[in-house]
Parts: sequence; structure tokens; C-alpha cells
Amino acid sequence: MLDNAPTDTATPLTPPAERERLHTRRYEFGGYRRSDGLWDIEGHMTDTKTYAFTNRHRGEVQPGEALHDMWIRLTIDEELVVRDIEAATAAGPFAICPAITPNFKRMIGVRLGRGWRQTVREKLGGVEGCTHLMEMLLAMATVAYQSLYPVLAKKAQENPRPGKPPLIDSCHAFKSDGETVKTLWPEHYTGD
Repeated sequence: MLDNAPTDTATPLTPPAERERLHTRRYEFGGYRRSDGLWDIEGHMTDTKTYAFTNRHRGEVQPGEALHDMWIRLTIDEELVVRDIEAATAAGPFAICPAITPNFKRMIGVRLGRGWRQTVREKLGGVEGCTHLMEMLLAMATVAYQSLYPVLAKKAQENPRPGKPPLIDSCHAFKSDGETVKTLWPEHYTGD
């Protein structure tokens, strides 16, 4: 099966060389406001192959059948503190894979923000976690910020913090000598 597109949608990338798709990893994240005032950030990841192969634990895995099918629901409050977390492995390459999911409860009480990546690695790294679930959990921090943005922006407007906004110098768009900072926070602009 030849496949010249990296995904099922149009891409701004240049046309690739002729190639054959063998593997697809899909992530989907969603942010939800709950009726109890908390927020759920949910992630789902699947890995599929375009060919059948034998797996010692599962036998024959068919084309399109998930080798990995993993979920996380992260429940946070408006202060971005983890109030609950649930991880689940619906499909994995080994029978033991789902056994690690209770360890993710270790994240309860941790605040998303500075140090999030390090804390995830300390609590769930190596044999204490699952590489794939950890990758999802790391990405979920930015999904949380995007989901809570209207609430966080309103709070920041009502109660501005003194000093430099934390977004400054956090990425190329927010560099202190760039147009974005010049427009949004001229008092913190460091350009000419």
C-alpha cells in the first residue's frame, strides 16, 4: 500500500518521496468543564500497523487493530492542581501492561506548571510507569492550559500579578524582544 500523505488530511509539508505507511500513532485530547466546578482533561492514544504480525501475548494482531490503546483522564481544579487521575490500558503488547495504571494516582495533589515534566518523570519514570501513558500525561498540561484559558485569563485580568508575565520567553512567539510582547506587554519589551 503506497501512501504519500503523512495523515488523512492536507499538510503544509512538501510532498514526500514515494513510500509505504507501516505504522500510525494517533493522539486525541479533550478538555471538559464539569458540573461540579472541576475540569477533566482526557487523552487517548492508539498505535496501529498496516500489516498483520504475531504478538507473543495476543497472538495474531490484524492490520488496523490497536497494538496500544491507552487512556488518561486528569481531573484538575481552577488552580491546576490534580484532584484525580485515571489511566487505562485497553490494549497493549504485554499482559502486564495494565498493571501499572494505579501508579498514576501518585500525581494527585501535583500542580500543573513549572516542574510538571520533572515531577511526572520522578513519580512515573522507568519501571514505575509506562512510556506511552507518560508521553500523553506530559502533553496534557498544555491541553489543560488551553481548556482553562478563558477562566485563567479572566482571573489574570481581575487580579494582575506584579512582574513579568510567565509567558514571556516561553517560546518563539513570546520572545521578550518580539512583536507579540511589544504589543501585549510593552512594559516588558526588550527590543530596540
